[in-house]
Amino acid sequence: MTGRRRVGLIRVLSTTDMKLLGLHGEIIMERFPGLDVCSVCIPDQPEGVYDEETEMLAVPKVVLLAQAMELDGMDAVIVSCFGDPGVTQAAALLNIPVIGAGRASASIARSLDVPTGVLGLIPEIPEGAKIVLGERLLSNIVPEGVVSTLDLMTPKGKSSVLEAGMKLKKAGAKALLLGCTGMSTIGAAQLLRETLKMPVVDPVRSAGAVVRALME
Repeated sequence: MTGRRRVGLIRVLSTTDMKLLGLHGEIIMERFPGLDVCSVCIPDQPEGVYDEETEMLAVPKVVLLAQAMELDGMDAVIVSCFGDPGVTQAAALLNIPVIGAGRASASIARSLDVPTGVLGLIPEIPEGAKIVLGERLLSNIVPEGVVSTLDLMTPKGKSSVLEAGMKLKKAGAKALLLGCTGMSTIGAAQLLRETLKMPVVDPVRSAGAVVRALME
């Protein structure tokens, strides 16, 4: 890959905290230094996307931001949400790759070819990730007390994620897939790997890996 490729990253958590806004981009650039990530967030959704209603609200906002990023010269767009809101719609309109963290991470998890447990925010995982995982999807668990991505940013949230991971391992999971990019924010993958001694797929890093592969 010659030169740094410009990547637009869309957060579906509305925030004025610039450090929080840029965190997912920083995670990707640290792992893939050939990518230069510029992050923006959709407006008026301070609790992010956590159910069907908030996902529907996010779709047109994501599409508009993705279009603006293409006009600004980005080489690719990442939608940093496991539900991939607006990805299909934006991909149909843009001439650059539009990568959703959900399908990207599910594809990497599927490549492991082992029973995979998902840690998500809703009882049913998004259809895109579900289709990709296919018969390798073991089950999905919502960490206790976690409703939105904001709940993950508390000591109780981190503890609940670990407890849910333990349950999935006991149920027969040989790998874990983080079903919320907010879990990337709190470093859940490293915590789970170190504690449970098993593969854990991070959605933000997965999206970065797919973009890097496409840019080579």
